[in-house]
Amino acid sequence: MKKLRVGVIGAGFWARYQLAGWRETGGAELVSICSRTRARAEALAGEFGIPNVYSTPREMLSGAPLDVVDVISPPDAHEEHVLLAASRGLPVICQKPMAPSYAAAQRMVAACRKAGVPYFVHENWRWQEPIRAFKRVLDSGVIGRPFRGRINMISGYPVFRNQPFFKNLRRFLLADQGSHQFDVARFFFGEARALYCQTGRVHSDILGEDVATTMLSMSSGVTVVVALGFAENYLEKDRHPQTYIFVEGDQGSAELGPDYWIRITTAKGTAATRHPPPRYAWVDPEYEVAQASIVPCLKDLVKGLRGEDAETTGEDNLRTVRLVSAAYDSAEAGQAIRIE
Repeated sequence: MKKLRVGVIGAGFWARYQLAGWRETGGAELVSICSRTRARAEALAGEFGIPNVYSTPREMLSGAPLDVVDVISPPDAHEEHVLLAASRGLPVICQKPMAPSYAAAQRMVAACRKAGVPYFVHENWRWQEPIRAFKRVLDSGVIGRPFRGRINMISGYPVFRNQPFFKNLRRFLLADQGSHQFDVARFFFGEARALYCQTGRVHSDILGEDVATTMLSMSSGVTVVVALGFAENYLEKDRHPQTYIFVEGDQGSAELGPDYWIRITTAKGTAATRHPPPRYAWVDPEYEVAQASIVPCLKDLVKGLRGEDAETTGEDNLRTVRLVSAAYDSAEAGQAIRIE
């Protein structure tokens, strides 16, 4: 089968790992890359053998023929780049968060729908091996009907070291990690009907929030508390960027804890199994589980680009963006928000 010709917009921190992930799929050929900082694009092109380098997306889209555009630019540029690709009739994959606002995300989805081009969001968190394994536990029915859950991504890691631009975002943690963890909640339990959120700021030198706690009321009847933190408060380093999950059912409980262990407790006792991510030489050990999940996510999106069903479409991720937006509204208003 012919490989998909991929053009990449963006050459920042995450681009190197996205490019490495594309190479692992076996179904794609990296043809072009562009960045407003051309030197970065040239460096990545040399590292990954990408033949065409451009300074702007318009130049790239007018250059070598492409089958799909992968948008890895900063979130405030996503709308411009997605709409540009759609206007050229090219399928698009966009990094999360899809957009800085729900209205912008709606415009992006609508533009791709109108242009008749496939549109996907690279939502890789749900593709982590321990999270997929946890979903299989829930689907098995071993703990009965779930009624309450906790999803925690609380890290002491110095995240601003690798991505200093985070300091200047007025909407930081919910946009960054809320996009992931709200999607995980939806992946496990379906859609939310209401939420209540509180946020805080521990770092004095940042504009946005670095602590957030959200309670989600799911249509399935499950109450989920999502706790997020990048307070850099000396938590054990090895937990980053692991997500810890605890779900209670009417026949037992399931817990995803440190080092990828899942413990299932029922009337029969407790059983534990470990579900580590696959190992890739290019993965940064400090981001192991997150970066390894790029590969299965991209493999799923390749299927979608070939006309099969894929999980994280733009239409689907729009619901996650709605939750992020509602969480900010809730924190600002100090009240629960109904999800329409």
